[in-house]
Amino acid sequence: MTEERGFQPNIVTYSTIIDGLCKDKLVSEALNLFSEMIGKGIQPDVVTYTPLIHAMCNSGQWKEVMALLNEMLANNCKLDVVSYTILLDALCKEGRISEAHDIVERMVQHGVQPDTITYSALMDGYCLQGKMDEARKVLDLMIARGCVPNVYSYTIMVNGYCKYKRLDEAMKLFCEMSQNGPVPDSVTYNALINGMSQVGRLSVAQKLFEEIFAHGLVPNMITYTTLLHGLCKHGYIYKALGLFKVMQNSGLKPNIMHYNILIYGLCQVGQLTVARELFCALTFKGLHLHPNVYTYTIMIKALCSEGQLTNAYDLFRKMEVNGCWQDDCSYNTMIRGFLQNNDISGAAKVLPEMVNRGFSANASTATMLVDLLSSDTTGQLIHELV
Repeated sequence: MTEERGFQPNIVTYSTIIDGLCKDKLVSEALNLFSEMIGKGIQPDVVTYTPLIHAMCNSGQWKEVMALLNEMLANNCKLDVVSYTILLDALCKEGRISEAHDIVERMVQHGVQPDTITYSALMDGYCLQGKMDEARKVLDLMIARGCVPNVYSYTIMVNGYCKYKRLDEAMKLFCEMSQNGPVPDSVTYNALINGMSQVGRLSVAQKLFEEIFAHGLVPNMITYTTLLHGLCKHGYIYKALGLFKVMQNSGLKPNIMHYNILIYGLCQVGQLTVARELFCALTFKGLHLHPNVYTYTIMIKALCSEGQLTNAYDLFRKMEVNGCWQDDCSYNTMIRGFLQNNDISGAAKVLPEMVNRGFSANASTATMLVDLLSSDTTGQLIHELV
């Protein structure tokens, strides 16, 4: 660092710039500045070391992390709650949960009290491994030690319970949170709505959606997407269409993902005509949205299921004309559609094209081909496919 106009950088200057460099992932530059600092006789403190430790943890450079920690120890520089928490969080993300738990006890032994962020990181580590009972013990320990959980702490637990389908425990904790803890936010509600939607408890999910408004919160894009997907997945297509209207009226603009969810839901309940109208509306009614490969594949599959092979194949061909190239899923869907409708010649047209583009038959398509070939006693099918 160049000294100009008599300015002599001190530890605060160096630490601030090192922190900025680490945040910009310029770790080599940060280490060079760190070495320059030491060379000028300025002793680094915990604030200097912490961003370097954080950067090394994020990149999985544990050997370098240990070197920095040993250097701190040699210089009698003690870790604070921030540096301990960074180390703990990194260990949790690496799956080294027992080592992370040991850090909490080591903190207490060294007179550093874990804070809400520390305990939350440890809970998240247990949740990532599905060890929900251990995560709950951390929450209880946190409260017992006088550390008040915040909305993030509770949401980690609620999301973990939902992820592993322990929904009654999720609701129990949610009620506990509402009565004694911080006010749930949209992230908490989204986690619960997603959990309930995944297992088909749509009445509970819809009630939670209504509660959002009652608590003065506003559903966001994730909220609508989650509930919309749940309703369509479990066949509540008319409720899904109603929710879609509510979303539009709220000022949020649906994107192609929302249309895909609705088109899929309509196809699942046999409403192919409505699904096609919605598909056509994407480009012909000023929505300024374009079907993506998933949109086309949904429609191709539905048309094939209804025996409308000509329409399905026409749509398959229109994909590239409209600037949407087929992928392995769309090729497999089209080939299976032909095979399911005993149109071997149709499958024979698409199969070599798929292979030439570097795609291959997936397990479902391959099974159908094997079954057809094994039943081909005359060799006619082999001739057509080859």
